[in-house]
Amino acid sequence: MQIAEQDIIEGIRQGNEALFESAFRQYYPVLCRYANTFVKDWDEAEETVQSVFMTVWEKRSGLDITISLKSYLYRAVHNRCLNRIRHLSVQAGYQQQAIAELEPMAESPAQTLMAVELSERLEAAIQKLPEQCRLIFRMSRFDELKYQEIADQLGLSVKTVENQIGKALRILRGELADYLPLLLWLWFDQPNLFLYN
Repeated sequence: MQIAEQDIIEGIRQGNEALFESAFRQYYPVLCRYANTFVKDWDEAEETVQSVFMTVWEKRSGLDITISLKSYLYRAVHNRCLNRIRHLSVQAGYQQQAIAELEPMAESPAQTLMAVELSERLEAAIQKLPEQCRLIFRMSRFDELKYQEIADQLGLSVKTVENQIGKALRILRGELADYLPLLLWLWFDQPNLFLYN
């Protein structure tokens, strides 16, 4: 028996796992194909769609769907893909800037290697941050959002955002302690390159 879409939406709002799973199975394959047209990477597409469904489930009680469920999911995947593309574009810009600004100091193969290694270590250190901490740090440093903008987007207080940024910086400084001389050079000579300014 076909269940009306409004009943599915209402069931998800009320925490009906069977209806949620049914919607997931119905829309997951087509949404992955749709996401893949944007991100051009199947794993990334699947991760994007999974995160959309996870958000729907986590925020189910306040779910406000005024259009069809299918349209809502397509729009959510579309927006998340665009945000991801924008994030990667900003990140790539930072990396290119970092490489360009590090080139003058790379007078020897050892210095060049250290610059590349620092970039890799920085990204690895960021990945070790707790999920919310990492998200807030990236929004601040890579997306260049102000604390108030981050707080508004995530439904947090500005104080929480400040605390999470402080926590991220403490963890990153600890993770990158071996690179302190290079980080100090970046801090004093090229502050625009240093991510913690």
